[in-house]
Amino acid sequence: MTITVPTAADSVWRHREFRSYLTAQAASLSGSAVSTIALPTLAVLELHASSTQVARLAFLGQLPSFLVALPAGALADRYGKRPLMITGDLAAAAILATIPVTTVLGTLGLGQLYVVAVLLGVAKVLHDAAAISYLPVLMEPRLLQQANSRIGAVFAVADTAGSNVGAALVGLVGAARSVVADIASYLISAWCITRIRTPEPQPGPARRRVTAEIWEGLAYVASHPTIRSLILALSACSFALGISNTYWIFYLLTALHLTPTALGVVMGAGGVGSFTGALLAPRIARRTGPGPMIIMAFATVALAQIPLLLARPGRGWQIILALALVIQLFGAAAAGTTQRSIRQIVCTPRLQGRAQQTSTWLTAGARPGAAVLAGALAAGIGVRPTLAIGTVLLTVPVLILYLSPIRTLAEMPTPVPAARECKEHR
Repeated sequence: MTITVPTAADSVWRHREFRSYLTAQAASLSGSAVSTIALPTLAVLELHASSTQVARLAFLGQLPSFLVALPAGALADRYGKRPLMITGDLAAAAILATIPVTTVLGTLGLGQLYVVAVLLGVAKVLHDAAAISYLPVLMEPRLLQQANSRIGAVFAVADTAGSNVGAALVGLVGAARSVVADIASYLISAWCITRIRTPEPQPGPARRRVTAEIWEGLAYVASHPTIRSLILALSACSFALGISNTYWIFYLLTALHLTPTALGVVMGAGGVGSFTGALLAPRIARRTGPGPMIIMAFATVALAQIPLLLARPGRGWQIILALALVIQLFGAAAAGTTQRSIRQIVCTPRLQGRAQQTSTWLTAGARPGAAVLAGALAAGIGVRPTLAIGTVLLTVPVLILYLSPIRTLAEMPTPVPAARECKEHR
C-alpha cells in the first residue's frame, strides 16, 4: 500500500496553518542570514578581531548543531513541539538583543559575541528539532512531499534575500543595528507559530532519563534500513562537501582570480538551482520514482563538481561554474526535500524528533572533521588535489543509496500504522 498522490484540490496553500508554519520558518531563516553576515562583520570592523578569532566565532556558532542536536530531538519527542518552537524563537530574540544594547553602552566585546554565537546556536537547534518533527503533525502523509517541496523553494528565496538584505543593512546602518532585523524575524516567527491551532499528540509522561531516550533514537535509526541509509548518505555527502567547501571560495579567488563581484554572481546563481530543484522534486519523483530520483540527484551533485577541477581563469569558465552550481544545488534540493519527506513518513511518530536530529548530529559532526582533513591534505598535496578527493568522495553516498532499499522505492512509502505505533510504544 502506498500514499495517494495529492490532486490540485489538495494544495498545501489551502492549509492556513501550513501557511503560518511556513511564514514562521521563512522569517526565522531570512533573519538568521542577516546575523550570519552581521556577527563576523561586527567582530572584524568594530572589535578588530583577528582571522583566528573570526574562525573561532564561526566554529562556536556551528558547535551546537553537533553537541545539542540529540538532546534537542529527545526534548522535541518528550514535550510539545509548538511550545519548544516558540521558546527557541523568543530565546534567540533575547540573546541577540544583548548586542545592540551593549553596543549603545559601549561594553560589547568578543567574549560576548562568542557567548551569543553558542547560545543562539542552541536556540536555533531547539527550534529546528521541534519544527521538522512538527510538520508531520500538521500535514497528512500524502501532502508531506508537496509541503517539503514548497518549504525548500521558499527557504532558497528567504536565504538569498536574507543574505542580500543583511549585506545592505550592514552597509546602511552598521552591523550592530542590523541585528535588530534578526530579532524582529524571530518575534515574527514566534507570533506565527502561536496562530497554529492543530493539536499534537500528547507525549507520554517522562519516565526515563534523556540519555536513555537519546540511545533509543539512535538504536531506532540504526535498525531502520530506509532511515539509516538516507542518513548515512547525507552524512557522507556532508563530509565530502566539507572537504571541497573548505577551499571552494579560496580556490575561486586565488587560482581562478574571480573578483568579489563575480564570486557573488556565481554563488547567487546557486539559489536558482535550489529553488527550482525543491519546487520540481515531487513532479520528478512521480515520474522516476522517489528512490531512483534521490540516487540520480546525489550523482548530479558529484558530477557538477567536476567543472571546478577543470576550470581556468576567464569569463567563460565563470559562466560554466555558475551553471554547474545551479545544477548541483538543483540536485541537492530535489534530493533533500524528497528524502526528508520519506523519513517523516516512515518514522515512528513518537521518535520523529530523535530520528530527524540524528541526521542533524551526524551531518554537523562530519563538517569539522572534513575541514581538518582538508587542511592536512592541502598542506601535503595542494588545494586542487584536495578538491579532487572531495569530488571522488561524493560518489560514496550514491553507492550507499544504490545498495540500500532506496533503489527499489518506486512510490512514496506507507506511513507507520497507528496500531504498530501503539505496539512499539508499549
